[in-house]
Amino acid sequence: MPTLIKNGRVIDPANKLDGSFDILINDGRIEAVEPKGKISGSKLKGIAEIDAKGCVVSPGFCDMHVHFREPGHEYKETIETGSASASAGGFTTVAVMPNTSPVNDNRSVTELILSQARKTSAINILPIGAISKGLKGETLSDMGELKEAGCIGYSDDGRPVMDSELMRRALEYSRMFDLPCIQHSEMLDLTLGGCMNEGIISTELGLKGMPVEAEDIMVFRDISLLAKTGGRLHVAHISSGGAVDLVRQAKAKGLPVTCEVAPHHFTLTEEACREYDTNSKMSPPLRTHQDIELIKEGLRDGTIDIIATDHAPHDLADKQVEFSKACFGIVGLETALPLTLKLVDEKIITLEKAVDLLTHQPCRLFNLDKGDIGVGKIADIVIFDPQSKYCIEPEKFKSRSKNSPYKGWQVRGQILHTLVAGKTVYSVGNE
Repeated sequence: MPTLIKNGRVIDPANKLDGSFDILINDGRIEAVEPKGKISGSKLKGIAEIDAKGCVVSPGFCDMHVHFREPGHEYKETIETGSASASAGGFTTVAVMPNTSPVNDNRSVTELILSQARKTSAINILPIGAISKGLKGETLSDMGELKEAGCIGYSDDGRPVMDSELMRRALEYSRMFDLPCIQHSEMLDLTLGGCMNEGIISTELGLKGMPVEAEDIMVFRDISLLAKTGGRLHVAHISSGGAVDLVRQAKAKGLPVTCEVAPHHFTLTEEACREYDTNSKMSPPLRTHQDIELIKEGLRDGTIDIIATDHAPHDLADKQVEFSKACFGIVGLETALPLTLKLVDEKIITLEKAVDLLTHQPCRLFNLDKGDIGVGKIADIVIFDPQSKYCIEPEKFKSRSKNSPYKGWQVRGQILHTLVAGKTVYSVGNE
């Protein structure tokens, strides 16, 4: 059935739209985008209507960094439950990392993920293939085969590629296949056994630290390889102010490097670890207030290209242990919008820029024909109320896991409707 979304503020950075527009959807695609009240006549007969008064209507959000744990660790998350969490957070497209069991390092695993997505997911699932076989950092995966099977990038996320020669070859192949290498930037010899940022607080808590230099050195190494290889480097979940500056300098030289930041790295510092709350344990770790300020500057000046959640679900058994033994990571899909809006409140970025970082920019970087609501495009759309205030309650998340440090936070920005190919896959109150 055709659908009319009316009375909303449409923000579509890809098409430079920001104003009062109505959107007509037919057969899963955008049929018309017209100023408020201009869609009329025969087009409106027998159609469903969504009144978006007081709300923002934007392209569906795109998250280029999630972990859905399937295959192999379905007790933490499945493609089905992860997709439900994504749609509740306004995400219509997500890219799933390869650290599954078995690892997504070959065609058969990629095809399994895509097959399961077709069966159980209401959103668009895009696989990321492993850089190395088994994520062991010893032998390159068949990167050409992975692209043919449907992968949109390569990463050993969860572990860095420590072997410089291997990373050099991976970047060379990334140039050939025009897909990015997504690096988890960490020098393992500096962080072995660490569980939080190295500094005064780690010393006070008696916990082994992970020095920020471990991230900076790896980012520097990979950027140094770009000039020779000409490949595409994407720095995942950047957390270091120094690393942000390295990316800024590389961009100024015209090198093909991009980066992402996760909301927890611009909203939380190492102070969150003081109560030994394992939901504040992540990799890279929460850094200092100074790092956050430099990350915000990177968002302000465009050094940081996109926001990605690094959604990393873990079962209670993985988190209800000693801090040093707990798994790294938090869930993030259902808190991404309100945490991003905090940047708007602080006047770091505008609302339009916030939408851009969650929609058009990720799709531009990964060459996806998504992230905009132009006429003729697939109708992947999110409608949210930017002023709606509420308390974060992880126990109500759609994710199978509830590991979030934001319990009790008062935030604004509620997802009301998420549409994929014109079909409503999430509506608040109708879960």
